[in-house]
Amino acid sequence: MDNQEFVPFLKKNWNEAGFKKTALIQEKVFAPISEGENLVGIAPTGSGKTLAYLLPLLNRLEAGKASQVLVLTSSQELAMQVVEVARKWLAGSGMKVQALIGGANVKRQQEALKKKPELLIGTPGRVLELITAKKIKAAHIQTLVFDEVDQLIQGQSLQLIQKILKASDNEAQHLYFSATADAVLEELNQFESELLVVDVSKEDKSQGDVQHFYLETSDRKKVDQLRRLLNLPAFWGMIFFNQLNDMGSAEEKLLYHELPVASLASDQSKLSRKNAIEQFKKHQALGLLTTDLASRGLDIEALPFVINADVPLSEESYLHRAGRVGRMGNSGVVISLVTPQEKSDLTKIAKKLEVKLAPIYLFGGELLTEEPTRQSEPKKKKSKNKKGKRRK
Repeated sequence: MDNQEFVPFLKKNWNEAGFKKTALIQEKVFAPISEGENLVGIAPTGSGKTLAYLLPLLNRLEAGKASQVLVLTSSQELAMQVVEVARKWLAGSGMKVQALIGGANVKRQQEALKKKPELLIGTPGRVLELITAKKIKAAHIQTLVFDEVDQLIQGQSLQLIQKILKASDNEAQHLYFSATADAVLEELNQFESELLVVDVSKEDKSQGDVQHFYLETSDRKKVDQLRRLLNLPAFWGMIFFNQLNDMGSAEEKLLYHELPVASLASDQSKLSRKNAIEQFKKHQALGLLTTDLASRGLDIEALPFVINADVPLSEESYLHRAGRVGRMGNSGVVISLVTPQEKSDLTKIAKKLEVKLAPIYLFGGELLTEEPTRQSEPKKKKSKNKKGKRRK
């Protein structure tokens, strides 16, 4: 695949973006998607999966024909990110993309649908609501994309997906993408009789150097370790928790110390979530506290740190959290805070993922890969910064 296969507006946008070469997953799926095949695309986090399905689909969109493509995502944040990418690549075509997410004004979305956008991107709950209300003509959908499919076919989301599939044309093309879609291949075979599987996870070399560490601590001192990390001169990172109440408690304590943090949670309004991401992207917040809600697809350019305040509950969770760093060749560091009891859980996850795990130490305002000796400890100085405000 090269840009010679693109229609004029895509070719222009490709050249303006300064792209020289397609990512491996983009190259492998372009022809089968263009030819209407149903497929599963599996590639590492940050390897270009969004454009892998968008480029061939935008390349064959017909202007003025409503609801040709529907992209379903596992979160509002991922939906809005895909919308931004699609708008950029549709520039100059005169065609429209419409976001359909929960938490946003449904009447505005209904009005926007009257303008017949060619491309729809949304979350399952809101999309089904609009299909049921006959605001989206599901029979018009020619291609359904399931982004982060392994998360979409879990729990309540699975029931929504089944209803959307039932409402849509049986002949529509179905595309399933995720870094861990291989974990749900058996379930996907229940949706489809024949699925082409394109898995480049072993061949893809786009990920930069990512180092994986664990920092031993106690439950009581975890927030204190986060405070110390946030005071490191070069720290800017996402901080993951397993439970919302633990995240909220940590945020309260860190804000008390006047540390620049923001939080992203499922119980927040759409506006609050959007503001948190914007603050973080602009470095106004140096720590983004969140749960696995933000472990999927969220693309923060050149993010250096991911911190697991809690050991992830599964290998998939660890993989997707860690995938926020090392995207498109950038390097990054993943640090998991562990109690002695949690260390064995983390070691098992690392072993299954074939991740090389090493200890790290926070000492004297630095991260050290070798255990410091007592003699190297600097003399304690009285701090004028009583509340632990980040040093400038």
